[in-house]
Amino acid sequence: MINTRTPDERQFLTSDNTELFYRHWPAISAGATPKVIVLFHRGHEHSGRLQHIVDELAMPDTAFYAWDARGHGHSPGLRGHSPSLARSVQDVDEFVRFTANDSQASMADVVVVAQSVGAVLVAAWAHDYAPVIRGLVLVSPAFKVKLYVPLARSGLALFYRLRGLFFVNSYVKGKYLTHDPQRVASFSQDPLITRPIAVNILLDLNKTAERIITDAGAITLPVQMLVSGEDYVVHRQPQLDFYQKLRSPLKELHVLNGFYHDTLGEKERVLVFDKMRKFIDTLYKLPLQRFDYSNEDRWGPGADSWRILSGGPAPCSLDDIAYRGLRYGMKMLGTQSTGLRLGFETGFDSGSTLDYVYRNQPQGSSALGHLIDKCYLNTLGWKGIRQRKIHLQQLIQQAVTKLVGQGKAVRVVDVAAGHGRYVLDALEGEACVSEILLRDYSELNVSKGLEMIARRGMTGCARFERGNAFNRMELASLDPHPTLGIVSGLYELFPENRLVRQSLAGLADAIEPGGILIYTGQPWHPQLKTIAWSLTSHKDGEAWVMRVRTQGEMDALVREAGFEKCAQLIDEWGIFTVSMAIRRDDSDQFCTAD
Repeated sequence: MINTRTPDERQFLTSDNTELFYRHWPAISAGATPKVIVLFHRGHEHSGRLQHIVDELAMPDTAFYAWDARGHGHSPGLRGHSPSLARSVQDVDEFVRFTANDSQASMADVVVVAQSVGAVLVAAWAHDYAPVIRGLVLVSPAFKVKLYVPLARSGLALFYRLRGLFFVNSYVKGKYLTHDPQRVASFSQDPLITRPIAVNILLDLNKTAERIITDAGAITLPVQMLVSGEDYVVHRQPQLDFYQKLRSPLKELHVLNGFYHDTLGEKERVLVFDKMRKFIDTLYKLPLQRFDYSNEDRWGPGADSWRILSGGPAPCSLDDIAYRGLRYGMKMLGTQSTGLRLGFETGFDSGSTLDYVYRNQPQGSSALGHLIDKCYLNTLGWKGIRQRKIHLQQLIQQAVTKLVGQGKAVRVVDVAAGHGRYVLDALEGEACVSEILLRDYSELNVSKGLEMIARRGMTGCARFERGNAFNRMELASLDPHPTLGIVSGLYELFPENRLVRQSLAGLADAIEPGGILIYTGQPWHPQLKTIAWSLTSHKDGEAWVMRVRTQGEMDALVREAGFEKCAQLIDEWGIFTVSMAIRRDDSDQFCTAD
């Protein structure tokens, strides 16, 4: 007979001040090292339906946690609603970090078990945030929900655009989830089951799943995939496509013949729990599996993509003809747009272009030019850039608060600041900041930045100088040494990691232990081909070919330099990340987010 462990019931506060309900099952015996398993429930459900997992895994030396997602169970919000899927993925990151801290463990002691919609959230988290955890168990992930009405997704997207937010009720009945009559009855009778799902979440789920499956090679954690063989709720092929692209050598797939969608609640689930327990035991017996990113700029998929794009389209192909036409059209009509003209003059990756995008005020030499400029500024990439600016300012302000709280002086350096707008916007009026040093290699950027400092009346605390962000000795000799270093939008412009390592090493030399680094990343971009084959960079009019780095690769470079990431933000499209890391001391301790 299974002994039931009784959970504590608590609330967890997210970064947007939402109190999410969660259950905690403390370990009932001590192990050699801490073990923490975080459970994520299926769509429509809640943490109370996960009690049996804690009992049936029978791991007394392990602490278990499970939340009620926003809009589910005892957590607040409209039923079945979240502001966005990206917000829910951020909740995952914050909750897992919280569970590690609450258990006095490190992230490396955590295993995550997630089902259905919860598994999609966790897969997106693993892709976008690259957490350093022990591993994942993904159970029947809902990468593609079976919608039995033809063109359902297109219709829902159209109605959402016309009507705004509305809710779709689930068609799923308990008898389609499991052969276990007790589970069927409990599903039907549970008053906390949430039938509706917000249309924005349903559509985001599909878009995010497509992105994650396409780029699943970015996920390098150990993964066990459990797939139901007779699933009436989600499609199997996207699950298999996702699994095949995972890059960890420690991964295993099980297709469970005859199982319905509630894989862990099926009648014969003892077979599943045996496989899970064996996999999880293996994860805890082995050393933490860190993926080797040391040659990622030579042999990784991001490097391959950069080399393919650098070669340009095949001559006389449809891509060649299409992008020739696009370039011709932009030069003939597009230059009536102030933004496009500035891009051709200074480079679409220049500080001048980014400052124009930040201001987001369409301009043109004619009505047509104004319209073109408006469309140009509203492209997805530039929306992401503006969101990156907001995230930069948020983490800069958090970093200042952290340094002041530790009694440290706040001395800021941005090593490739462009015009410096995002730094000055974040720090203007901050009396606790003793010095702001902005640097850039471009004389034009230095000149524009000095003008901006003067206009804001910040000449007493801010200065701008020409400098090389890749010169280690130059950065190491900054005087006085900064306590907050910033590098934004720079590394993706350079394909090799040698320069990135030099830059980060120089910042590590300059920033004392306990100091902070804020850095950006670009793990994915939906318009890489369009950018590479139609836009020019600031480097003598060359093609603007960006080198995406997975978040795991970027974090590994930062860790190698002597920093440890403790916070991250990412836009809702999964394009640009902004991360905060602490300069480690000799004890090489992990940092924790506030």
